[in-house]
Amino acid sequence: MPEDHDWEAYKVPPTRTPVSERTTSVPNPVDYFQTAFSYVFDAPVTFIRDWIERWQNKNKFYYYHQKFRRVPDLSQCLEGDYLCYYEAEAQWRRDRMVDQEIVEIVRERVAACKQREGPNQFQNCAKEVALLAQVTKAYQDRYGDLGYHGNARTCLMKQKHRMMEERKAAQEN
Repeated sequence: MPEDHDWEAYKVPPTRTPVSERTTSVPNPVDYFQTAFSYVFDAPVTFIRDWIERWQNKNKFYYYHQKFRRVPDLSQCLEGDYLCYYEAEAQWRRDRMVDQEIVEIVRERVAACKQREGPNQFQNCAKEVALLAQVTKAYQDRYGDLGYHGNARTCLMKQKHRMMEERKAAQEN
């Protein structure tokens, strides 16, 4: 490589960059605007927000999910107690939604196991499949044949009829 460089073609940058000097003695109005904005708008909002956060941190509540108290079953309600009927119906609907979610979660676990295991799914996912069969049978026993518009009363009657049939079958044997 030749040592003689063409300094005009490839200029070397200066070793120190000079600091720009102010050319005027008039203050910059942007600095005044930023300071006024900070004191007028930003400082009060920040103070109020910090105060609210400190106040809220004293009373921390953790809302994971809403918990309802258990209400009496429809069979425990007195005759003509419509408020009890309504509460029992709402409790039954919540229980039905929880049971639907349980069935769905177990079904998703079985699907994930089958996807993960591939050809060995029958051997390695037998426990999950048995749990799914048990959960779906329990759900079907309780809520099956009720339809979309099923309610607590029809579900209770279905359970009563099933219990009567089981007693009758046990007496015959």
